[in-house]
Amino acid sequence: MQWGNPTPVVAAIIEHEGQVLLARGKNWPEKMFALVTGFLEAGESAEQGVLREVKEEVGLEGEVVSLVGVYPFELRNELIIAFHVRTAGPITLGDELAAYKLIPKEKLKAWPMGTGLAVQAWIDRGFKGANIAP
Repeated sequence: MQWGNPTPVVAAIIEHEGQVLLARGKNWPEKMFALVTGFLEAGESAEQGVLREVKEEVGLEGEVVSLVGVYPFELRNELIIAFHVRTAGPITLGDELAAYKLIPKEKLKAWPMGTGLAVQAWIDRGFKGANIAP
């Protein structure tokens, strides 16, 4: 029996020295950039997972500022858990990435699916995370 449960994925809106870092995977089209993402591993919290992915993909230590939200990505049967992560220091690309770019927050534009939903929510909230009541 198969249940078709979605795979948990963490995503980082990386605020690097006042700008937003977007990355391009090695097999992606030349102009396609997105958030740093990765699969959540067994035994780690979503916060630990997103900081691990930031370190692996762009070589940066970071701090989780806030949860942005949780978004379905039906196309890949994933559940995206997105965070605002603040970093500083020199960027070193990991093996899976071809390039990165830094964009002023005010010029950031969201895309219509996947991690773009988190980006749009973050922009709409004035670059802040979700207001989740206890």
